[in-house]
Amino acid sequence: MKKLAFLLILTAMVTFSCTQEGEKAGSENPFLAEFDTPFQVPPFDKIDTTHFVPAFKAGIEASKAKIDAIIANVDEPDFENTIVPFDKGEEILRRVGVFYSLNSANTNPALQKIARELNPLMSAYRNEIGLNQDLFQRIKTVYDKRESLNLDVEQMRVVEKYYRDFERNGAALPEEQREELKKINEKLSMLRLQFGENLLAENNDFKLVIENEEDLIGLPDGVISGATEAAKQNEMEGKWVFTLQKPSWIPFLTYSPKRELREEIYKAYFHRGDNNNDHDNKAVIADIVMLKDKRAKLLGYGNYAEYVIDDYMAKTPENVYDFLQQVWDPAIEVAKKERDEMQQMIDAEGGSFKLQSWDWWYYSEKLRKQKFDLDEEELKPYFSLDNVREGIFYVSNQLYGLQFEERTDIPVYHEEVKAYEVKEADGSHLAILLIDSYPRPGKRGGAWCGAMRAGSYKDGEKIYPVVYIVTNFTRPTGDKPALLTWDETTTFFHEFGHALHNFFADGHYRRTSRDVPRDYVELPSQIMENWAGEPEVLKAYAKHYETGESIPDELIEKIQKSGHFNQGFVTVEYVAASLLDLDWHTIKNTKNIDVNKFEADAMNNIGLIDEIIPRYRSTYFSHIFAGGYSAGYYVYLWAEVLDSDAFNAFKESGDLFDQELAAKFRKYCLAENGMGDGMVQYFKFRGSEPTIDALLEKRGLK
Repeated sequence: MKKLAFLLILTAMVTFSCTQEGEKAGSENPFLAEFDTPFQVPPFDKIDTTHFVPAFKAGIEASKAKIDAIIANVDEPDFENTIVPFDKGEEILRRVGVFYSLNSANTNPALQKIARELNPLMSAYRNEIGLNQDLFQRIKTVYDKRESLNLDVEQMRVVEKYYRDFERNGAALPEEQREELKKINEKLSMLRLQFGENLLAENNDFKLVIENEEDLIGLPDGVISGATEAAKQNEMEGKWVFTLQKPSWIPFLTYSPKRELREEIYKAYFHRGDNNNDHDNKAVIADIVMLKDKRAKLLGYGNYAEYVIDDYMAKTPENVYDFLQQVWDPAIEVAKKERDEMQQMIDAEGGSFKLQSWDWWYYSEKLRKQKFDLDEEELKPYFSLDNVREGIFYVSNQLYGLQFEERTDIPVYHEEVKAYEVKEADGSHLAILLIDSYPRPGKRGGAWCGAMRAGSYKDGEKIYPVVYIVTNFTRPTGDKPALLTWDETTTFFHEFGHALHNFFADGHYRRTSRDVPRDYVELPSQIMENWAGEPEVLKAYAKHYETGESIPDELIEKIQKSGHFNQGFVTVEYVAASLLDLDWHTIKNTKNIDVNKFEADAMNNIGLIDEIIPRYRSTYFSHIFAGGYSAGYYVYLWAEVLDSDAFNAFKESGDLFDQELAAKFRKYCLAENGMGDGMVQYFKFRGSEPTIDALLEKRGLK
């Protein structure tokens, strides 16, 4: 009893101290109090880099105090006194978590330095909470007697998920192994950060500088204008600069007949992190792989892939390998036919060379023009960024009744970011959406969607989400608006699908709000891509930026007919990367890893042809070495099985905007997704499980 009394006094003192500190510094540090902004969007104009570390430290102390209070509670552990306060904790940490969003989308040396300081701090904190034996025992007590607690379905799932979290974190391990696990976690957090920083540096360091105007032959005007702007930004006026950002290097590879220049920029792209310089990632990868394998084995798994996939829909690495093989076999045969067609074109033109990976974009584009009379540049005037965004808003309105109002009174973290209030059909508030469209040196490559504040409940009241979409789309040039490629258009639809998931997720607890397996999470995003190319939808949003005329039927027909074109290549490069990911995380020998040899052996084993490289080579595969897709890059294809089948439901109904179907999809697959396993929720929507056939047909592989 004396020990318990002491703990209660100590907890009260810590809580009071944190409260006093928060009240004292609240006016100075915006993270230590609720945001006083419209819809409680982070007050970016008041946030200074000096605020982050103190706020994280205050958040850690406040959270520890809440954990101490849970542990010190003399009552028998139950849902209300253990699970609920644990689920609702970390308020300060959730607010200051905006740091991670900024460090990805708008970083600078100061933020990167803070990230290096925070990583060991947060890793130690996560270890301390996730391996806390007293807390684990209380949660285990609730878990063991859950059947007798009269819990509803959602509460039962919360208990089971938290218990499994602690178990998977190693809380049930002996003390010596828990200490070893802590050290591994801390090392991994720093290595992941280092991998990402190296890659960003490699992206920014390379520039293909064109000084001779003749070397621009074949490039569209918009691409040349973009290179002119890039040269100005780099103080190289009178020249043209191409970078390793997708809107720069992909058009160059697609349209430039200068083979030696295509080779230069493409080799720079696929050698990122593999240049034996200060930003080389090979040693980082070897350490990450070794530590992940060690971590998995401490937790009782044969390898890291087993550990990860055990929590996914696929359940085992063997199931994933089998699934990917079913797609690989037809895809590689189609890719070989595509290669042979392009080689025939090269030979017919008198080219005395064998097709290489840096030639694929150029000759596939020529072949597409020849086969379908379709030129990407012919399409782009109909896909201005503004029109595509309005098209996305239109689809969301037709399906779910959503309304979007641009707001200029909401703080944003960069002058190019646009803010929108999202409203339900009845005009009630649903979310805030921030859209950040263009590349810049402080933004990592690619496209992503996240939440600066996730939707939740507090004291029975709904807390509405603040969602952001980040892309690296082609910038406006001269008097032309930003004109998107078809790939960029579908990417925008894709990321908006993630945004819808964030808008609609409606769990009453953090652990059941938008909490799904990684191989389910791409379903909401990928199903949105299907609407982008439907003729009915194209007519509504694809309008010429100068004339305002809708895209003509003949262009829509060309898009439809060319839908299967180059799908061998697209599928093979993706599946190759997915298999490479799995191979890294089922590795048998982690001593003296030769990264390039391992990768080469993996690709040789599956029969990857020389003319194609995996979508991501190991040294810049940030999804798996710096992000959350370790042993899970396959998930996009797995989810495509789901989204192909789900979209077929709308096609079968005869109404692309069947609101009854949309309501079911929103309810079971988006709002209540945390209420059951992924396939269980999908079955509630569709009434049956999907097969791989719809995917193969969609890609023209069957």
